[in-house]
Amino acid sequence: MSDESATGPPPLVVGVLPAQSPEVLQIAGALARSLATRLICAYVDEASYLVEWDPARSAHRLSLHPDTDNAEIRAVTQELRASIESACGPLGIDWSLRSLAGDPARALGRLAAETGAAMIIVGTPEPGLGHRLAAALNGSVAAWLSHHQDRPILIVPVGGAARKIKRK
Repeated sequence: MSDESATGPPPLVVGVLPAQSPEVLQIAGALARSLATRLICAYVDEASYLVEWDPARSAHRLSLHPDTDNAEIRAVTQELRASIESACGPLGIDWSLRSLAGDPARALGRLAAETGAAMIIVGTPEPGLGHRLAAALNGSVAAWLSHHQDRPILIVPVGGAARKIKRK
C-alpha cells in the first residue's frame, strides 16, 4: 500500500464492492502492474451522502441510516482490504483504499479528477434479478461515467462474460 501523493505515472481508479467478483481487481491489478503505476481502490457507500467536498482534505458525509453501527463499516472496510490484498498483493503493486459517499458514478469521477487518474475501472453488474433491478433504479455506473468523463473508462465484464473472454 502506498501514499496517494506519490509521484510517478498517474494512478488508476477502480470501483470496489464487498463480495465483488474478483475479476475486476485482477484485471485492474494486472493493468496497474503493466503500466507500473499505483491503484486507488474506491468503495462508495450509497447509504451516505456528501455534505461537504474538499479535495485537499477528506469528504464529510452523513449516513442515511444514522443507526448504522461503526463496527459494520469497519467490517466492510476489512473485507475490502482483504480482497484487494488477495488480488494485488501477489502482483507487488502499490494500492490504497478510499471510502467515498453518495452516488457511485459521481464519486468515482470526483476521485479520478482529484487524483489525476489515467483511467477509471469498473465492473459490469453481477448477474441476477436483484442487481438488474438496482441498475434499473439507480442507473449504470459505467454508462454514466462513459457519458460524463474526459478520461478512459474500462468496463470489466464479470460472471459468465468474463469466463468466455478468458477461454479465448
